[in-house]
Amino acid sequence: MALSLDDIAHLLATRGVNQYGREAVSQLEHALQCAQWAEKSGETPATVVAALLHDLGHLLAPGGDTAEQDDLHQYMAIPFLRGLLPDAVLEPIRLHVDAKRYLCTMEPGYWETLSPASQHSLVLQGGAFTPKEAMQFAAQPFAQEAIRLRRYDDHAKVPGLATRSLKHYLSLMECVADAPVQAAPVIYLYRYSAAWAQ
Repeated sequence: MALSLDDIAHLLATRGVNQYGREAVSQLEHALQCAQWAEKSGETPATVVAALLHDLGHLLAPGGDTAEQDDLHQYMAIPFLRGLLPDAVLEPIRLHVDAKRYLCTMEPGYWETLSPASQHSLVLQGGAFTPKEAMQFAAQPFAQEAIRLRRYDDHAKVPGLATRSLKHYLSLMECVADAPVQAAPVIYLYRYSAAWAQ
């Protein structure tokens, strides 16, 4: 079952206050900065929403990334968003980690532009693609959107940067959302939260 818009807003507003990995911003600050980069770059509303939610899986993952294990956050949120948001949102989210692996192969000097935390997570995520893997990635629908999202992601780590409000982007998400679906009951989310705390 999908999350509701209210569920997503609650996750971002509450769990979003946590630090974004090893970066000097919170999860919410990173999400808002990424969405703002997409919006100012003239992306479609769907891609802007993908930028806002691309790391939602970190807020849903049991323990998050560790020094030795990737939490696969790019996949974690998809089942909770499917039915609420279209593939134009979901696919760039799913592909944004692979976009980093692609750029490390196809763009000389890209790896050096990554933050130390992002360089470290790349190793956990499988490292740079082989040339064949890069070609296969680029052939997928929404690969180009994912690559652009990746670039916004890389820039969205600036402490204290002013952004538009979460409310602004939630309103945009409401416009992008598919026809209403049955939302996951709150008890369902709490059950997961309790399990993660153990």
